Amino acid sequence: MIKWAGWLIIFIGAGHTVSALALTTPQHAEAWFSAAIWHEDLAAMSPANGAYWLTFGSFGPPQVVIGVLVLWLDRRGIVPPTFIAWTLAANAVICGVIFGPAPWPVDLVSAGLLLAGARRAARRPETVDS
Repeated sequence: MIKWAGWLIIFIGAGHTVSALALTTPQHAEAWFSAAIWHEDLAAMSPANGAYWLTFGSFGPPQVVIGVLVLWLDRRGIVPPTFIAWTLAANAVICGVIFGPAPWPVDLVSAGLLLAGARRAARRPETVDS
């Protein structure tokens, strides 16, 4: 379960980042790399600044790192802490309420799998090395 959760977390984070980059980079890369958005007012965001926050500044890249971390922990037999699942679930619910229909339910599935994996691991008897 934990492995599936890690892969789903990577999938949604990478999918969001790559698709947003594909849709916005051609129009806004010049503004990004010429420092045109450095001193903009975030309350009056330009399209280039909005595109930055949709891509590199979004939760997508850190979400990929979280997914890789979950897989790394699982490969070492370490159960990821449940705060990862609860935080991911809370973020998905908040984003779903604010933004509306989107792939947020995938994050809820990932969080559920992480919680189920942690619960299963907690029920597993500890082995004692002799």
